[in-house]
Amino acid sequence: MPKKLSPKEFLELSKTIPVIDVRSPGEHEDGRIPDAINIPIFNNDERAKVGTRYKQAGKDFAIQLGLEYVGPKLAGFSKLARKYAKNNTLLIHCWRGGMRSQNMAWLFELIGLKAYVLDGGYKAYRAYIREQLGNDIPLRILGGYTGSGKTDILKELELLGEQFIDLEGIAHHKGSAFGAIGEPEQPSNEQFENNLAEEWLKLDITKPVWLEDESITMGQCGIPFVLYKRMREAKVYQIVIPKKIREERLVKEYANGDDKGLKNALERITRKLGGLRAQQALDALESKDFITVADISLQYYDKAYGFGISKREDHTILNIPIENDVPKETAKLLLEIIYKEEV
Repeated sequence: MPKKLSPKEFLELSKTIPVIDVRSPGEHEDGRIPDAINIPIFNNDERAKVGTRYKQAGKDFAIQLGLEYVGPKLAGFSKLARKYAKNNTLLIHCWRGGMRSQNMAWLFELIGLKAYVLDGGYKAYRAYIREQLGNDIPLRILGGYTGSGKTDILKELELLGEQFIDLEGIAHHKGSAFGAIGEPEQPSNEQFENNLAEEWLKLDITKPVWLEDESITMGQCGIPFVLYKRMREAKVYQIVIPKKIREERLVKEYANGDDKGLKNALERITRKLGGLRAQQALDALESKDFITVADISLQYYDKAYGFGISKREDHTILNIPIENDVPKETAKLLLEIIYKEEV
């Protein structure tokens, strides 16, 4: 019998050994362990039929149908296993760590490979990563009104040796109605959590990690509540930059030729802007007056951010006035402030 590994053991070995996901292509597409290779025992249609047979006729008849589907594929599975194996070893998982992964492991061992199975399958992996996202690693939150350049500041902090998880980068979305502009297609929410956990598990849990002050959702991706709750309780270092400078940054970031995307985003917030202001913004966009578009949009976003920050405890917010949009200098200033706090 192949050895079963806990999610922690499995993920540790996955740093050097390929992971084979034997679930159907549809399951794999919905959410997968990052970099896992899909060698599906059943295709989507076969999986549905085996499941139906199980419900209607019981386990034995479902197994028989499954064997009929799998038999002709065994040689192909073997070739793929040899192709992907590293040091003659593979990691395998299915949904619950049951028959699909056990049988594939048996086949791989039959052809001379060593196979390890994820105990509890992908379901156990999902429970494990959610637990890890709730661990008590110290959090530092960088806040600031839209257009403050928070992500660039956080990247500078990372260059200075700080830990930083780029939630927006993982979500492929900047969090507002304009957040998808210029970004790749978003992952599913499930895959977002998996990708986030992959980065989270790389952290040194004895040192603080910086996160940007976010809403719980970024497009179709949502921050797991166990982490979001801790973010809302953590101290916020709030950058305060003049609105004019923020407008100029937004123009640089979003006025990149995708006027259709900008128009669609403005139309999505028409009700929140109010009909008159929304039309003024659309007219400004039409005439390429991007500064006016930014000015009107910020009237809404500043109000929304101000409402969100007002829900935090006052003692958890430190306002840091900044006159110039120079992320490297702001990052250094933040570290100076933190050093003085800790001395």
